[in-house]
Amino acid sequence: MDYEAVMKLALERGFYFPSCEVYADAQAGFWEYGPSGVSLKNKFLELWRRELIRRDEMLEIDGSQIMSKSVFEASGHLSNFADPIIKCIKCNSTFRADRTIADIAKIEIPESAGLEEFDNAISQNNIKCPKCKGDFEKTKKFNMMFRVGIGPEEEEAYLRPETCQSIFVDFPRLFKTMRGKLPLGIAQVGKSFRNEIAPRQSLLRLREFYQAEIEIFCNPSKLDDMDKFSEIQDTIIRVQTDAEPVSMSCKEAVESGIIPNKFVAYYLGILTEFYEKTGIDITKSRFRKLDDKEKAFYAEVAFDFEVETIIGWLELVACNYRSDYDLSNHAKKSTAKFEVMDNDEKVLPHIFEISMGIDRSLYTILEHSLRDDKEHERIVLSLKPYLSPVHVGVLSLVKKDGLKEKTDEIYLQIKRKCDAFLDHSGAIGRRYRRLDEVGSPFAITVDHQTLEDETVTIRKRDSMEQSRIKISDLDSTISESIAFP
Repeated sequence: MDYEAVMKLALERGFYFPSCEVYADAQAGFWEYGPSGVSLKNKFLELWRRELIRRDEMLEIDGSQIMSKSVFEASGHLSNFADPIIKCIKCNSTFRADRTIADIAKIEIPESAGLEEFDNAISQNNIKCPKCKGDFEKTKKFNMMFRVGIGPEEEEAYLRPETCQSIFVDFPRLFKTMRGKLPLGIAQVGKSFRNEIAPRQSLLRLREFYQAEIEIFCNPSKLDDMDKFSEIQDTIIRVQTDAEPVSMSCKEAVESGIIPNKFVAYYLGILTEFYEKTGIDITKSRFRKLDDKEKAFYAEVAFDFEVETIIGWLELVACNYRSDYDLSNHAKKSTAKFEVMDNDEKVLPHIFEISMGIDRSLYTILEHSLRDDKEHERIVLSLKPYLSPVHVGVLSLVKKDGLKEKTDEIYLQIKRKCDAFLDHSGAIGRRYRRLDEVGSPFAITVDHQTLEDETVTIRKRDSMEQSRIKISDLDSTISESIAFP
């Protein structure tokens, strides 16, 4: 399967498509989820809540998407949140410097590198404008924040570039009102906005995108006091520090010093377990430790959870130990108190962040689940049953002889308990193929025998195995198969 096959499936089966695509002036970097995509996304988030949020009794909030200028002055985004850009002297086209150098000269330079490093690479490799072969101006920084004006005076504010800042500024209130105790996890799901220079490849680099972020507030003197570590100490993770990723248990990673403490290792372990349950091939994953040039400006230690795809390694989650960077800066700017009591000790908490890109994760799930079954001449989306947009298709063999009415009756019986799709039209084989492509694990067919003995044919997506089952057993059979693990 290639990238174009994933795109074809996404467009034809209602997963996602470009925003405002009927207009010529539609802007790049904005995509919309169709019915299948919304269903998959909601189930993915429910799994995320089950496996991460509820597991550790974290709090979840829903913050504002527009925040005051002061927030981003304190966070450092107005001064540091920028990409390197180069502008052609001849045709005035603008490009991202790091990506242009990588595409033309095959040289990887971190986007956080100094501007001179980009200029030197362009000069030494004689890199010209891809459009007109003109020369470039000196590399500059472009801030990716979306500015908005509030009210008639257009008071300066910004769309959030990440969902975590409201968690940080809300922390004192949440810790007090929810009777918090360290370590405390606070999560948020929602949209973030970044004015990307060159958005590309559908869900992989967007200007408006979904994040699921978890910020765990902790006492920095107790990072190895982690009773829950025993739950994941034998979980295998793949860690890369230099060359190839190495598989090891979380316990081995801590003992070897590759991961700095049990606190960080615990969350990398449960993150791995979560992604394994999404259907992503964990043998194609890695936690890549970032060096000082690659780390975000707020990170003390950083691991990117990346998964190998047909277009290369793709970052799905940024795991950053942010120390007290955020709370200390917000405390200084706002003059509010961010210290809390941890037993008898007054602490300014440190923060470990698990920042998940939802859109990228969903793309990767689709790619890793999509297969071309050449033997049976069909495309199959082998999603985990609990993530499938359609759990079961309910089909009538023909629309006459009372079969349509019986099919409608069965559909009404099960549709409140699972995501069911009713289909009366077309050849039965083609209807099976459409359900295979949208990832439905089951298809129920109502035929003439159904009217005689109250049984239906149930077909399994992956094996194509068919068997007779009593209508009265449908609820329990389907419910057991699509239940979350």
